Amino acid sequence: MARQQVASSMLALALIVGAFASIPTAVQSIGVCYGVLGNNLPSRSDVVQLYRSRGINGMRIYFPDRQALDALRGSGIGLILDTGNDVLAQLASSASSAASWVQSNVRPYYPAVNIKYIAVGNEVQGGAAQSILPAMRNINGALAAAGLGAIKVSTSVRFDVVANSFPPSSGVFAQGYMADIARYLAGTGAPLLANVYPYFAYRGNPRDISLGYATFRPGTTVRDSGNGLTYTNLFDAMVDAVVAALEKAGARGVRVVVSESGWPSGGGFGASVDNARSYNQGLIDHVGRGTPKRPGALETFIFAMFNENQKGGDPTERNFGLFYPNKQPVYPIRF
Repeated sequence: MARQQVASSMLALALIVGAFASIPTAVQSIGVCYGVLGNNLPSRSDVVQLYRSRGINGMRIYFPDRQALDALRGSGIGLILDTGNDVLAQLASSASSAASWVQSNVRPYYPAVNIKYIAVGNEVQGGAAQSILPAMRNINGALAAAGLGAIKVSTSVRFDVVANSFPPSSGVFAQGYMADIARYLAGTGAPLLANVYPYFAYRGNPRDISLGYATFRPGTTVRDSGNGLTYTNLFDAMVDAVVAALEKAGARGVRVVVSESGWPSGGGFGASVDNARSYNQGLIDHVGRGTPKRPGALETFIFAMFNENQKGGDPTERNFGLFYPNKQPVYPIRF
């Protein structure tokens, strides 16, 4: 999963220095992303058992992992199933390839596996982004033909698909293809999957963005002069910027599902056990209320279940896990 430096407009949050710690809300809005880039991780069946024992009701996997899909049978865990970026061009160019993908990776498992969403591409950038919408159309067609139309098809985007993200009411999609995707989702009733990381906004401008505001710690409130709403944490502001972009694209009814959000416990600036615990527990406790623009439960997936020792890139990439590979928590966390 590529990590993003947020759009420069996000750094205009300079004057925002507050946060608010929400009380826990008893809704099943939280899932956890399950990455497997490690050589010391538990078996797929042990992982599913850990999800169930901790009351985690949602999972995201980043490719059609057959062992994980088999382990999920009968678990009731709601799943985001990624196609993987490596097949995006093929799915876009060939309806028969999309049909074959559905027959191989969805039909054998559904409904024993509660596949809720298929993510056609994750944080796709550059010219490859032009393949997203045709691939979504082909997967949707293949699902319908197979009698599996209840599964919603979307794509998972980086936050920087939004420009002018502060104040949140100014949010607008930075690229034209996103408006087309938004309107397509409006027609199919599927949500937009968005990866939202206050950590990267804070790391990019710690002088002006308060750590407390970024990690759900108590502080001041800030009013958006554009919509009159009050914001008490950076996560809400970022999500509502995506909402504003959807509205401007003519897709007012499209829900947002946060397909990744998290905070690393080590490996870089601002990455500590204390900050990760504050952010992730704050997120779990908060999302049941939704955002100022969209009150109500906000379906959200924390990144990630485990520290993954074979991930590349910045050292923080290997430290986003809620659990160590031995299934012990990196810090106390309640769901």
